[in-house]
Parts: sequence; structure tokens; C-alpha cells
Amino acid sequence: MRSNRLIFSASLMAFALAGIPSNKAAISYADFSSSAGLQLNGSTHLATLGAANVLRLTDNTSEGGSAFSTSSIALTGASFSTFFSFEISHNVGATDSYDGVQGADGLVFVVETLSNNVGGVGGGIGYAGINRSVGIEFDTWFNGFPGDINGNHVGIDINGSTSSVVAQAVGTPLNNSQVWNAWVDYNGVTDLLEVRYSLGGPRPASPNLTYSVDLESVLVSPNAYVGFTSGTGAAGGYHDILQWQFNAEYAPIESDTVEAVPEVQTYASALGALLIGAQVLRRRIKARA
Repeated sequence: MRSNRLIFSASLMAFALAGIPSNKAAISYADFSSSAGLQLNGSTHLATLGAANVLRLTDNTSEGGSAFSTSSIALTGASFSTFFSFEISHNVGATDSYDGVQGADGLVFVVETLSNNVGGVGGGIGYAGINRSVGIEFDTWFNGFPGDINGNHVGIDINGSTSSVVAQAVGTPLNNSQVWNAWVDYNGVTDLLEVRYSLGGPRPASPNLTYSVDLESVLVSPNAYVGFTSGTGAAGGYHDILQWQFNAEYAPIESDTVEAVPEVQTYASALGALLIGAQVLRRRIKARA
């Protein structure tokens, strides 16, 4: 019995020394040189933007595209935290009558539990009609319906409607061919959804947008598909995701870069070292007996 306790204690110590992290990062893409783990729908494909490997949701007029996790992810109490960076560029087609800026219609970060698909194009931004969902829209075209406050804003959408429940105008065009950073956090204990964004800068101390909502009742299921959508109409452009990290619990990401996640081989190596150590310890205990 004593030898088993010693081996168990050694096992725990070996795991601690191995430095195996918690499983907060359910998804982590430092770039999009690969789409492994994602289902690409509609116009969405991998592309390059300068030297960067990106996930291109749409790149022309009259398109709809999305990218969602291939499998659903179990959320802890409907909670989650995510960080991503995006760039909207190469604007084409019509010019928005609201602000005179060419290009449309934006992109949406989406958490949804029904299916891995793409919604309505144009003003639907690839999100319209996706039920049991929450979406954070980065909207670059004024359509004039309720909740669509202007031609350049960030909004929170519920259950496939792009009539945002709350929205905030952004002074700088979101489709300005520059890198934007965004953080979205939902705490299932407090029911508070927070959205932060910055033009290439660090995480803001205070949220730009907040909304109180019981996402557990909205999503219905704790198993969610997560990803991005985009839609274009008479105007369009490149809607690119540059990097992305998603935590399947409330664990705010403080940095403005995606952290590297150890590969499976790291865990295998640590486990192998643990087993070898346990065998050596067992032999030593037997030799002393």
C-alpha cells in the first residue's frame, strides 16, 4: 500500500513539473495557414493578405460565408471568452449613403447551438436567421431597419436578428484596411456580456459595449458551434480574420495576441516521462523491500 501511495504522489508531482496547462483554450489560431477544426461555408476560404495567412469570409459583392468549429464545444454555464483580430479591406461596389464609404456589409462573431451554417447575405451579414445564437456584429453599411444605428457600428445580436439589442457607433471606419482587435466575454454567473475593441491596440480596461442576458436560455444547449459570418450585397470587400482564441469558460484574454497552445505531442511526452518515472520508482521500492 505504501509503494502505491508513493507512486501516486510521484505521479502527481510529475504532472505538476510537466507544467500541463488548463484546457481554457478550446480554439487557438495564431494564423490561418490551416483550417483544421473549422467547417468553411459559402464563400469562405483560406487566403493571404500581404504576408499573413487569413480566414477570408467574403471577398466580393453578393456573397455569404461563414466558418464554424467542426464540432460543438461544451461551454461551462454558457460562459465563454474570446479574442480575435480582423481586417476589412479592398472595398468594392456601392457607396454607403450614410457616411460615403464604399464597401459592405461587415462580419459577425457568433455562438450558436443549432447547426454549422451560414445565414442571410447583404444586411443579414451572414448571420440573419441563425437561431439559438448570440452575435457580435461589426457592421459597415446602413440599412435603416431598427437597431441598425448607422453605417459603422458594433452591435449585439440575438437569435439571428441583425436588429441589434444594443449598439455603439464607431468613429473610425471599420473597413479602413487596418487591423482591429476585439474581445468578447460572457459571465454565466452574472449574465453580463461585454464587448471590447480597439484599432490595433491592447485590450481596453472598460468594455465598449455591455448587455445583460441569460444566454443559457437563449442557446438552450450548452454545446455550441463558434465562429464567424459575413455577407455582402451591392457592395463588398475582403472580410478577413487574422487570429483567434476561444475559451470555453469565462476566462478573459488580456493580451492582443493569441497565446501558443502546447501541441498534443507535449502531453504525450509528459505522460511518457511520467510512466517511465513511475516504473523506476516501483523498481527502487521493490529493491529496498
